[in-house]
Amino acid sequence: MKNGLLIDMDGVIYAGDELIPGADEFIHHLLANDIPFTFMTNNSQRTALEVVRKVKKLGIDVTEEHVYTSAMATGKFLSDQAPTGTAYVLGEGGLLTSLHESGLTLVETDPEFVILGEGRNFTLEMVQRAVDMILAGAKFITTNRDPSPKKPGWNNLGIAATTAMIEEATGRKAFVIGKPGPVMMRSARKALGLETAETTVIGDTMDTDIQGGVQMGYKTILTLSGVTKKEDLSHYAFKPDMVVNSVKDIVFPLKWWK
Repeated sequence: MKNGLLIDMDGVIYAGDELIPGADEFIHHLLANDIPFTFMTNNSQRTALEVVRKVKKLGIDVTEEHVYTSAMATGKFLSDQAPTGTAYVLGEGGLLTSLHESGLTLVETDPEFVILGEGRNFTLEMVQRAVDMILAGAKFITTNRDPSPKKPGWNNLGIAATTAMIEEATGRKAFVIGKPGPVMMRSARKALGLETAETTVIGDTMDTDIQGGVQMGYKTILTLSGVTKKEDLSHYAFKPDMVVNSVKDIVFPLKWWK
């Protein structure tokens, strides 16, 4: 049996623009030992190439095949559901690229889907247009529902807030693709060619990576290098299979790897 990893990025590999100590050696170990892995990120703004370039600046040399974003999961989902579909998109490079590569036609009027991703470049007028399209019958999809960090000076309203605004204006709930939802958790695993029992998720958030992994039947490793603190674990009805301070403390082979 082969085993592989779905690895969150922010809070696990880096914090902002700073490498988390030991994360580069961790990834080098995976590469040197041919352990399958992908960086699984809810961020839909960056293309896979942009993610590769970001981590390369931090001393981690991977390929686009090591990246799986919520934009890619959205493109895959829609290529299966509506391969000749049309979409109006509130989003940026990574999402636009993925949808185009998946065969969808991006339109300005009468779309089958309204798709929301992260972005700073769309306006309230564009949001209003999306609301009208949904009220006219378009289906509403959001790449993820990550909350704003609620920090002063944060330059992005946050996709959860924008999603909630459109839901309130239309009375329609968005279909969410990204973590912890099963669409992305499953498609990321399949992109690596893994079975459920062969998959381990590494993340720093209980509400996304760990919850999604538990719901899918994957093994889970929580790192305390990001947003979650050890005392937070008692607040949840589920628990990770392993808790480490950071990825540098993970020892291979994992105890559940056969």
